[in-house]
Amino acid sequence: MELTILYETDDKVVCIKPQGVESEHQLPALLREQLGCSAVYPVHRLDKETGGVMVFAKTKSAAAELSRQAQDDRMQKTYLAVVNGIPKEPRGRWEDLLFRDRTKNKSYVVKRERKGVKTASLSYEVLAEARLNEQIVSLVRITLHTGRTHQIRAQFSARGHSLLGDRRYGGTAASNMALWAYQLCLEEQGEKKSFTAAPPPEDGWTVFGNGNFE
Repeated sequence: MELTILYETDDKVVCIKPQGVESEHQLPALLREQLGCSAVYPVHRLDKETGGVMVFAKTKSAAAELSRQAQDDRMQKTYLAVVNGIPKEPRGRWEDLLFRDRTKNKSYVVKRERKGVKTASLSYEVLAEARLNEQIVSLVRITLHTGRTHQIRAQFSARGHSLLGDRRYGGTAASNMALWAYQLCLEEQGEKKSFTAAPPPEDGWTVFGNGNFE
């Protein structure tokens, strides 16, 4: 599998993660083989079903710095999703309590604090609406403020807007889940760098044409 490389230096690499590839072990191994690196360190993760832009470190010091950027909210990640229906408000910020059931590998929005519950926060904007197979779907741009497991999938599902192709959270059928890491912004030598990759021309994405993701 030949990976698309968006940016590479001596200590880091930005690539496009294909959907269906695991991000913490499988993708680093593919990068090591393709780039001839002795080590590739993951500093953030994407669900296996999600594709898009990711950054990896080639050294431990770069991994530590990128991890600090992620923790300090200096690494900004923007996602695109196709969801069933139309959110009530065209844009907004959602904050929920999220419980992760490790046995079922599923996250749930809950009403009360208890062991294992964490706050999840995201902002969204509806970019377009369309009809797909006799149902209304929306193209949504999402910015994460926290990085909880299945956060986008759980928060949208809880409001009746499951992602297209996300069977685990009640989404309608599609060959791939319509969730894509569209943009990644990080600090590089004192400057902000931004990397983008459009979602694949398939399933729910095509109903929006080329899309206006800005």
